[in-house]
Amino acid sequence: MPTLLQVENLTRHFGEKILFENISFSINQYQKVALIAGNGAGKTSLLSIINGSEPSDGGTVTLFNQASMAYLRQEPVLNESLTVFDEVYATSNDTLKTIHDYEEALELPDRNLLSKAMERMDAINGWDYENRIKQILTRLSLTNLHQAVSALSGGQKKRLALAKTLITEPDFLILDEPTNHLDIDMIEWLEEYLTRNQVTLLMVTHDRYFLNRVCDEILEMENGRLFRHKGNYEYFLEKSQERKENETQETEKARNILRTEAEWMRRMPKARTTKSKARIDSFYELKEKAANKTWERNMTLGMEGERMGKKILEIHDVSFSWGDLPILEHFGYIFKRREKIGIIGKNGSGKSTFLDIVTSRIHPQKGTVETGGTIKFGHYRQDGIVFDEQTRMIDVVKEIADVVQLSNGDKVSAAHFLNYFMFPYPMHYQFVYKLSGGEKRRLYLVTVLMRNPNFLILDEPTNDLDILTLNILEDYLASFQGCVLVVTHDRFFLDKIVDHLFVFEGNAVLKDFPGNYSQYREWADQKKRQAALARVGAAKEPAPSSAMTRPKKPGLSYKENVEFETLEKEIHDLEVEKQFLETALGSGILDQQELMEKSQRFSSVISGIDSKTERWMELSEKNLE
Repeated sequence: MPTLLQVENLTRHFGEKILFENISFSINQYQKVALIAGNGAGKTSLLSIINGSEPSDGGTVTLFNQASMAYLRQEPVLNESLTVFDEVYATSNDTLKTIHDYEEALELPDRNLLSKAMERMDAINGWDYENRIKQILTRLSLTNLHQAVSALSGGQKKRLALAKTLITEPDFLILDEPTNHLDIDMIEWLEEYLTRNQVTLLMVTHDRYFLNRVCDEILEMENGRLFRHKGNYEYFLEKSQERKENETQETEKARNILRTEAEWMRRMPKARTTKSKARIDSFYELKEKAANKTWERNMTLGMEGERMGKKILEIHDVSFSWGDLPILEHFGYIFKRREKIGIIGKNGSGKSTFLDIVTSRIHPQKGTVETGGTIKFGHYRQDGIVFDEQTRMIDVVKEIADVVQLSNGDKVSAAHFLNYFMFPYPMHYQFVYKLSGGEKRRLYLVTVLMRNPNFLILDEPTNDLDILTLNILEDYLASFQGCVLVVTHDRFFLDKIVDHLFVFEGNAVLKDFPGNYSQYREWADQKKRQAALARVGAAKEPAPSSAMTRPKKPGLSYKENVEFETLEKEIHDLEVEKQFLETALGSGILDQQELMEKSQRFSSVISGIDSKTERWMELSEKNLE
């Protein structure tokens, strides 16, 4: 494949700190490359330089073949004065402008204007493109296109920026943490989208499953240098470990030789021969090599935590709603010692609200939440970072404690604890405002953990943390002797930490699933396959003439039994209509107006089949209990 991007001898400083120096690499057409580095190492700066939105301190970036480029920033920049619809189509792309005019004409009563817009759509063959746009917007839950951009939440803005980036279909795509603010269904859709489409990709992500399944090459940036790994995340782990161990051995060897050479330098004869001068030069090279940082496991944490009594946390018959939006309905659960529970569900289904109810920040409208007298919560919130930007890092942690007690009885200083979390001692007197977004989140995590909680509440702890920090946090949680309740879209994190899931299915339905995410996904996929087979069977059989022609289901109420039978007939009728619409749409004899109407009806039928099948499955499951 031809080279699409060439980076040569690129250098970037941040004040006195060298982010990277003289790094070079190339990316070929259709390669999918991930960039991995610690927080504050310069990942976002590198992406911004490649995009042309930030200057470098040296080197060149070349994009070949007049390739188009789109860049998803970690913090998107949108026009707050526009609606979602206008922001999506705010582009110089002629095809998108034509689709924008067509969509706008659909909303107006002027039939002549619509006819002209449809003629332009025919001329550019824009119908498939329009369908792809609608699919992207729907999968990212951007359905209210008339909403003002200024009224969107931070997560909605990130999804809008992602939609805009994908819709432009660039030759070269740069994504900075694309999975932040996406629920798991959205992440898995994006994973499939990027894998299926021929696009050249450079991205930064902490989602290891996403990275492993999408990327075929990894660039590792460490201490201002760049290391290239041909392969996915699993291959990278193996090779990165080998490299670090080799570097450690070489550094130790250099230090041993340095001791001998240092002794020679002290008693070196005054007469300097050519041979001795060469040895002196070699000494200084050796000294520089011996000064390299050796790699080691950055920390093994065992926090003491408060003593936990018999009563942990009990939730009894709790109900809660935001206006007309139900979150919980008659939910109950009694937590046990050392239980680690993950919470998953679509955005807006009530996950963060549930955590606030658990910690009594919000009181339920019905039912009770009883917390044991010995329970000490440590609550890591999505919006919990409230540092004084003019405070030094060491002072932030010393306000909490000068000394931290570990589970083995040892005590460490606040400075030593910071060092555990990869904040080296020279950084401790930096002001907070100099930290990157990921470093601030890591510091916030430190302030939560060092209070020695015995019940951790973590709301999206994986957002903006680098992979090394996530590994450290996972090791800590694996040995944590208290309870953990965590909301996260990171499937790798869930599989590694939790043994139990609360699944928010929407409409106040909360499923208690005994297992990790991969086990849940396997179970859910099996249920979908069973439902699909049931739909096929229902389509083949004649529809029942009455809800009373079958015996009453023993696990359902009379009303639910009637609903169950009605759903079977409705699903059957929709399946028949779906087959009819598929035939009509593929016939090639429909005029443009009929094609548009039947396409819209086809989407409604698919949506109806999905929603009714989901309800049918709920009733089927209840009937089996």
